[in-house]
Amino acid sequence: MTDKITALYCRLSRDDLLQGESNSITNQKIILKKYAEDNGFPNPVFYVDDGVSGTTFERDGFKAMMADIEDGKVGIVITKDLSRLGRDYLKTGELIEMVFPDYDVRYIAINDNVDTFKSENELLAFKNIFNDWYARDCSKKIRAVFKAKGQSGKPLSKPIYGYKTSEVDNHQWVIDEEAANVVRRIFKLCIEGYGPSKIARILTEEGVLNPTAYALSQGRDNGHRNANLNRWDHRTVASILERPEYCGHTVNFRTRRKSYKVKKTIRNPQEDWMIFENTHEPIITQQQFDLVQELRRNKRRPQRFEEINPFSGMVYCADCGKKMYLCRSSSFSDDQEHLKCSTYAYDTSACTVHYIRTSVLREIVLKAMNELLVNVKDNEDEFVQSAMESSAAKHSSELFKAKKALTKAEKRIAELDKLFTRLYEDNVSGKVSNERYAVMSAGYEEEQKKLKVEVAELTAFIDEAEQKSSDVNSFIKVVQKYEHITELTPEIMHELIEKIVIHAPDNSSGHRTQQIEIHFRFDVAVATATANRREYTKKRKAA
Repeated sequence: MTDKITALYCRLSRDDLLQGESNSITNQKIILKKYAEDNGFPNPVFYVDDGVSGTTFERDGFKAMMADIEDGKVGIVITKDLSRLGRDYLKTGELIEMVFPDYDVRYIAINDNVDTFKSENELLAFKNIFNDWYARDCSKKIRAVFKAKGQSGKPLSKPIYGYKTSEVDNHQWVIDEEAANVVRRIFKLCIEGYGPSKIARILTEEGVLNPTAYALSQGRDNGHRNANLNRWDHRTVASILERPEYCGHTVNFRTRRKSYKVKKTIRNPQEDWMIFENTHEPIITQQQFDLVQELRRNKRRPQRFEEINPFSGMVYCADCGKKMYLCRSSSFSDDQEHLKCSTYAYDTSACTVHYIRTSVLREIVLKAMNELLVNVKDNEDEFVQSAMESSAAKHSSELFKAKKALTKAEKRIAELDKLFTRLYEDNVSGKVSNERYAVMSAGYEEEQKKLKVEVAELTAFIDEAEQKSSDVNSFIKVVQKYEHITELTPEIMHELIEKIVIHAPDNSSGHRTQQIEIHFRFDVAVATATANRREYTKKRKAA
């Protein structure tokens, strides 16, 4: 064995640091080196993992040692104790009793008096189990600490791109202005109609540092070591667009792990998140964030043209309710570019023909917008009152039904909890057999599961409806940004208008006329117009 390596393996986790110097890498090296010298073991080589948990075997030092073992280079493996090799009793036992003997490797754990060359080590399995229990206990305590911290509203993660840690309070996020400007631009581009892939291409072409490259340039490490530093990824852009943290909110418990042994991160359903509002300075407004989420839910087909048409994804057929396709071509003149019903395009029997030229629609929408701006600025108080009353009237019936259904569902969930308790007591007392108990409890659990999903959906609907009724002031702030609109842009369209509904043309009078509904945001108003071939008349009414 004189030509083989004596592997001196050292491992230190963050938990071990709390126990003082005894488990430090330096101390382990001293102990292992002295033991090898005292016992005449040749060719000592250190394999080190610093700051890595014993519950995982995805460790660089350990994997390097195992590679040398599999190549037949190692004759002896020595650790300070069994827990240095690992704290997973199944994997550690397999290594010592199966893997090492298969490669003719002798294993020694100095402090635990384990030497596979000298004895059978009858207590080895129990010592490994105790090490595993220690890891389990530490994991439980750490999770309890994190849960308490997360429930208090303190962020559990490092600052995301656009923020940095405050120099005064390391729990407080403050705006990193250079990165925050990129975040603002990403949201602005999305509002203008660009998707994550196009935004990523724009940022890459302009040479903007992606989050990983920016973190490295600032002397920080965001953990994404394998990221491509030269380009933006569409998934990175999509992730930025979906984060409520940019509105100034803290979001905790977004992810979890199955157990202390399984390191894979699992994304929690959104209803399990804990969101604490207004905990730090926002980079974008809540209105911008909500608008982007709505645009992302109603994704539009990619456009082959560099210029984004302002009507893309916003115009609907009045009869079938589906979106109208934008038909454009480099060979089309302005008068030829048009919108048509997507249902009719594929099945002429499923809907009637709906067709309108974008030049006509553009003129009508511009006129409606400017009339609304004048009305709001000249009669702001009356407009707010009228819009709020109109919105409340529209949603009152839907809200009443939703709240009634919510109360009923919550009441039934409470009843099921009582039934569970009673059923369990009857089973224990022998009144209900185990088979009957299993069938009935499964039925109750399935019903309760469906009810909880229904409660979540109803709650979200009620919150959204009530928010719409109270967001007229947000609309006023948007309107105040504009004096007179001369050109329609995707940003203006998305900020002011929720959707446009196109009715089928009417030829009964001998002239082609067409009714158009322009639904402004927050249900503040609906503008209606009638378009014919040459003349456009328009009237507006509060909705």
